[in-house]
Amino acid sequence: MSGYQGGTGTPMVLVHGFSANWRCWQPVIAELERHHEVYAINLAGHFEGAPWDQSVPVSVDAEVDAAERELDALGLQRAHLVGNSLGGWTVLALAARQRGLSCVALSPAGGWEAGTREEKRLRGYFMRNYRLMSMLKPSLEGLVRRPRFRALVFRDVAEHARAIPASLAVDLIRSASNCEIYEPFIDGVGSGDGFPDELAGIDCPVRIAWSERDRIIPEKRYSAKLHTLVPNAEWTVLPGV
Repeated sequence: MSGYQGGTGTPMVLVHGFSANWRCWQPVIAELERHHEVYAINLAGHFEGAPWDQSVPVSVDAEVDAAERELDALGLQRAHLVGNSLGGWTVLALAARQRGLSCVALSPAGGWEAGTREEKRLRGYFMRNYRLMSMLKPSLEGLVRRPRFRALVFRDVAEHARAIPASLAVDLIRSASNCEIYEPFIDGVGSGDGFPDELAGIDCPVRIAWSERDRIIPEKRYSAKLHTLVPNAEWTVLPGV
């Protein structure tokens, strides 16, 4: 696999957010390995992940298909599924395909209606970041090693951005700037991708946990649809983050 595997116990699969890679989970992997065999996978078309199949249009559905093939290759019929943002969208969709022992979605993407102001806002946000990152790319990795600049760059990502380890900050920048499908994915967000209606029939426990101060996908604006589609989910708000 093009990610990470370690620990012992029941299998747990970690799925990162858009434009990141498996290393974003490094701060918590050691604790999770005390109870689980942990698989932190890379999404297709992302840095260090499997190349995108050019015969397949870029979409969330195709990304979920690729993640399911990764589970098959690892010999995992079911696992505890954990994902953040796009990864949260992915694990909910995988759980709907009966691949979960449990499912935890952290600030999951996809809980908006297609064509709405909320969707357009996200597309604009990510494209502005991508253009800025492209302009600063030659020097950005060095700059984010400085705590003050790191706090500026990651102010939307973390409440205490200076506390992000410099090595993780560099990896987040490197992952985003080398995400093969960055632009086509953002262009395709409004092309009809959405949660399948059968999410309500997920056959494993689901917890949806949202950061109280999420600046990218704030809960009040981006979660209403999920309350309807996953009515039996346990909802948790994470204070101060």
